[in-house]
Amino acid sequence: MTTITLIPGDGIGPEITDAVVEIFNAADVKLNYETENAGLTAFREVGNLIPEELVESIKKNKIALKGPLTTPVGEGFRSINVTLRQMFDLYQNIRPCKSIEGMNTKFANVDLVLFRENTEGMYSGFEIFDERNGIADAIARISRTGSERIIRAAFEYARKHNRKKVTIIHKANIMKRSSGLFLKVGLEVAKDYPDIKTEERIVDNMCMQMVMYPDRYDVLVTTNLFGDILSDLAAGLVGGLGMVPGANIGEDIAIFEAVHGSAPDIAGQNKANPTAFLQSGIMMLRHLEMFSEADRIEKALFKTLADKEKTTGDLGGKATTTQFAKNVIGNLE
Repeated sequence: MTTITLIPGDGIGPEITDAVVEIFNAADVKLNYETENAGLTAFREVGNLIPEELVESIKKNKIALKGPLTTPVGEGFRSINVTLRQMFDLYQNIRPCKSIEGMNTKFANVDLVLFRENTEGMYSGFEIFDERNGIADAIARISRTGSERIIRAAFEYARKHNRKKVTIIHKANIMKRSSGLFLKVGLEVAKDYPDIKTEERIVDNMCMQMVMYPDRYDVLVTTNLFGDILSDLAAGLVGGLGMVPGANIGEDIAIFEAVHGSAPDIAGQNKANPTAFLQSGIMMLRHLEMFSEADRIEKALFKTLADKEKTTGDLGGKATTTQFAKNVIGNLE
């Protein structure tokens, strides 16, 4: 039986984690859970945002399911999520954003998968502050190797999942060296995939395209900062961050996560919507080749979401987190 590292997270994290585990158990998903803390919860317990026990667990199990984490505000604290991605070289950030029946959104036919380079770019951590002159510099590191592997991952995904088009997103018209390199490498990689249509878009134009014609796009691939922005924009097209899954994948380690915040204002109130975390868990099951279990749970989730009365308050329903999980379980076939 596969063992995964389970990271409940902060705020609403433990509540949505309990809901997902309950659904998995009801669906007879064969997993063992090794629970480890991170974030503010871990900091309060052991004085470390990323305890060594957590790191060793992820190294051993290779797969983790992670709830939302809170990074304490203050000098010297970097994003925990960014640190984990760089620590394990999880260079692929994958965010599928697909329309779901029952969601009140502007579009009903969105089906995007965004690949974001996850370890370099503007989040490389190369920042300099000249206090005397009041000047801050940030270096966006773009490498040929980093560009090629994320772009190739996007094309491989497109081929495997019978996707028709990959759009390379950049700002090469201004950032000619860095973003220009990303585009150049992308067009080179595209030659190895003649069966897939390739196009390129400047990032600001892409933002407009996505809110006007999202149905024209399929698989998107871009650099770290642009991907961070565009993935949230894409989530907004299908109902928000509370609805979409996220995955961080490297050569041999993968962390699946809820991409929304820890919502401390409603923590402990049994109000949280566990959909995004459950969707991330479904992505994890498919990564583990548990396809029948993933399909069964996904079908039950979508059936639940289509019935407004069975959803949580943020979606217009009256169900608690606990009741929502029971409603999904009741729709398992």
